[in-house]
Amino acid sequence: MITSDVFTNLPGADPVECYTELDASDYRGIVNTTISGETCQKWTVQTPHPHTRTPSNFPDTGLGNHNYCRNPDAEIQTWCYTANPAIRWEICHVGYPLESCGI
Repeated sequence: MITSDVFTNLPGADPVECYTELDASDYRGIVNTTISGETCQKWTVQTPHPHTRTPSNFPDTGLGNHNYCRNPDAEIQTWCYTANPAIRWEICHVGYPLESCGI
């Protein structure tokens, strides 16, 4: 793993994107597209994909009135429901975990 000092010195790096857990369950950044480029559906919206992964059902997991990638349910990586009716959900790439975020 790289340290937060290295992370914050990378061109274009944003400390808000930092996380430390291997499954990214502590990711609170603003990536809102999947690995194939699909736009994420807001966690508070039930269309096009009805779901139970809501802020009230999964408190303290970073879900909210936004469409940022999260891992509220212990999947292998962050993911989101997509805004595409043909693709229910997909994994997101949010970078790699660090030893410390220094925040």
